[in-house]
Amino acid sequence: MMMKSAMCALVLVALVVVEVGPMAEAAVTCNPTQLTPCLPAINSGSAPSSACCQKLKEQKPCFCGYLKNPSLKQYVNSPNAKKTVSSCGIAYPTC
Repeated sequence: MMMKSAMCALVLVALVVVEVGPMAEAAVTCNPTQLTPCLPAINSGSAPSSACCQKLKEQKPCFCGYLKNPSLKQYVNSPNAKKTVSSCGIAYPTC
């Protein structure tokens, strides 16, 4: 169950990072495991850490891909994931 929560958190974080310019997208390696600093916030709804927000911003170009992935979509669309993204000042992607 803890592993499922961790994956959910990673997916949510990835969603937040979708809207970065083309130059930033080229430098980003889409990997939802990069979002592990966001797991506490996504799992509990607590405030995200600065490390979480930084990773969300880095992974933003990957969000639409994470949303299209059936294994990740449920996590990225969770209320706590959306709250985490919002708390970091990142717009939730519309893909």
